[in-house]
Amino acid sequence: MWSVYHIKQPKVAAFTCWANVALALAVLTGLVLGLASAAQASEKDEASMASAARNTGSNSLIHSTSPYLLQHAHNPVDWYPWGGEALDKARAENKPIFLSIGYAACHWCHVMERESFENEQIAALLNRYFVSIKVDREERPDLDEVYMTATMMLNQGQGGWPMSVFLTPDLKPFFAGTYFPPEPRYGRPGFGDVVQRLAELWETERGRVVGSAEELASAMQGLRTVPGGEGTLTRETISKAAETVAQQFDRRNGGLPGGGTNKFPPCAAMALLLREYRHSQEAGSPNEDYLGLVKLTLERMARGGIYDQLGGGIARYSTDTKWLVPHFEKMLYDQAQVADIYLEAYQVTGERFYADVAADIFDYVITDLQLPEGGFCSARDADSEGEEGKYYVWTQAEVEEVLGKEDAGLFASYYDVSEAGNWEGRNILNVPRPPETVAKLNEISVEELERRLEPMRARLLTARAERMPPLLDDKVLTAWNGLMIASLAKGAQVLGVEEYAKAAERAADFVLGKLRKDGRLLRTYRAGTAHIPGFLSDYAFFIEGLLNLYEVTFEARWLRTAYELNETLIAHFWDEEGGGFFYTADDAEKLLVRTKDAGDQAVPSGNSAQLLNLYRLALLSGRKDWREKADRTLAAFAGQAAEHPLAYERLLCTADFQMSRPKEVAVVGPADAESTREMLRALHERFVPHKVIVLLDPAAREGIWLKDHVPLLEGKTMLDGQPTAYVCEDYSCRAPVTAAGALAAQLR
Repeated sequence: MWSVYHIKQPKVAAFTCWANVALALAVLTGLVLGLASAAQASEKDEASMASAARNTGSNSLIHSTSPYLLQHAHNPVDWYPWGGEALDKARAENKPIFLSIGYAACHWCHVMERESFENEQIAALLNRYFVSIKVDREERPDLDEVYMTATMMLNQGQGGWPMSVFLTPDLKPFFAGTYFPPEPRYGRPGFGDVVQRLAELWETERGRVVGSAEELASAMQGLRTVPGGEGTLTRETISKAAETVAQQFDRRNGGLPGGGTNKFPPCAAMALLLREYRHSQEAGSPNEDYLGLVKLTLERMARGGIYDQLGGGIARYSTDTKWLVPHFEKMLYDQAQVADIYLEAYQVTGERFYADVAADIFDYVITDLQLPEGGFCSARDADSEGEEGKYYVWTQAEVEEVLGKEDAGLFASYYDVSEAGNWEGRNILNVPRPPETVAKLNEISVEELERRLEPMRARLLTARAERMPPLLDDKVLTAWNGLMIASLAKGAQVLGVEEYAKAAERAADFVLGKLRKDGRLLRTYRAGTAHIPGFLSDYAFFIEGLLNLYEVTFEARWLRTAYELNETLIAHFWDEEGGGFFYTADDAEKLLVRTKDAGDQAVPSGNSAQLLNLYRLALLSGRKDWREKADRTLAAFAGQAAEHPLAYERLLCTADFQMSRPKEVAVVGPADAESTREMLRALHERFVPHKVIVLLDPAAREGIWLKDHVPLLEGKTMLDGQPTAYVCEDYSCRAPVTAAGALAAQLR
């Protein structure tokens, strides 16, 4: 399966190509009929163009820092990065633009490069008729969002990467698709034919092309911006939304079907169900169905091929309904979100299985994705040696060679290894049967099974490390680092593993040291260069990371920095007229559309993340203006969230936070005292998602700043020289307690 886009936005499903249908049909009809005019090109012209395309050197991408752009730096296509040089060239020569957007770990991006962008004849057509621009969607999510909208409008709601968009010189799209093979196949036109036909249309029917592009651009304005709203969400609305979400789950294999066979980890949907389960518990009638759906999904994911059974970590999605065959790339943002939901499942159930999966993901990230300087890399590719998944799969003979016949037999029984294989003649390791069943079949105990499997996994992992590894996309993105910092900090809280807090601190220090300039965040860093002004998601996710980091380390510098960045975010992204936040800053490059959206995709929306930040910060700081902005943001998107809950689960979780009378917990006592630590463990081990925590150590120098900036601490002292906890709601506090058990009782 190629070019998959994680579509959750409901309005996407309703996209129609009304603004451009005539042109799109004309193009595709011409291609299907064989492109007679393209076939008339003389052999002499073809040879001339092919000769002109030969490039033994490099193109303009050679100076980029993006691994994705550098992968194309030696193509015969005369690529340019997005910027003034390319855009000025298109306007000066009145040439249309071919905009190709993808990312370094994208399998089908690699395929299209090999097939088409290394093809000298196709490159010659592009170089002759178009200005070709290559964009890393992870560096420029603003461009990706704008032109993905156009792609989906032109393709009945379908999109993906590589994204292939053709623009007028003034950046208005007039034709778009995803992966195109070099010649017609898979029911898709050949890319060479597409390029030739579009070049002809630009020469012979330019007015029609430009007119259609104008109409499409106008339609995009309405689809990607949200007017100010005064909608409301109630507890009943959120409960109904959770019910709607639950009805969509696959009750055999877990997860949410994506309209086909692909399944992405539905982290936000499961988070919403867990919150509703908690409310049902409090009401005295636990909704076991909601908990059951979450447990089923998490168990099937962890035992499936989507999960790396040897090295830990989760792949981006499964290409089948049983979680067996992954799209093998490992994205940083997936590690963060998936680990987080396993932590919550552990808090709810107390079952160690979920804690172990979360810990394995964290260990993988720290081992494989964290740079020595502290920042987290973006991804591991799906491909190695030109084949998707080659690094991760095994033949039965390979397993036997490493483990020997006897051990290989037990390993194969547990991890579904056979001579025939379960995927293209090879084996994706997965656990289709419960350990109890495998142990019984092999006449051993479950404990003996695990004792024997552990060294086998280690030996196979060592053998796998000798293979050619997939590419590491080592650019550091502020937003994704923010997600990982938040998740690791939460892991340190829930699991009590100090290493996770230290890894999160190192990453936060890296971002603040390398990706903050003059008080503003930058988007991306690689090879000593940081650039591109930060977007809403960079600020929102990083602030969330800082807040979680404060609540595990209780170092005031993290909270102080969160306050500062929140002020910066509001100053440059806030929509005073309609409420909510724009994706780009007020002084950013002006694009076709300045988007404002709260729908979740592969990562949560910046508005949903910042909404929760504002509510947390307002509780801590006592700032009424921050609370008012949170309320206006929620109102702006409430109507859409109520109508389309499957696209707004993160926002619904935040609305639930706001409506659940969040607990404001102040702990006063020495940070290193065991009784203080016991209280903090009581706070973290339970699933209490609606809370903020602040710690005042009377002996700490930073206590002065905290007292001045956290009103919750006013008048809070230790009782009888004992560490003391205060649980407050709506600025009204219960009786202070000095024992962890008493604190736990107040949290229930």
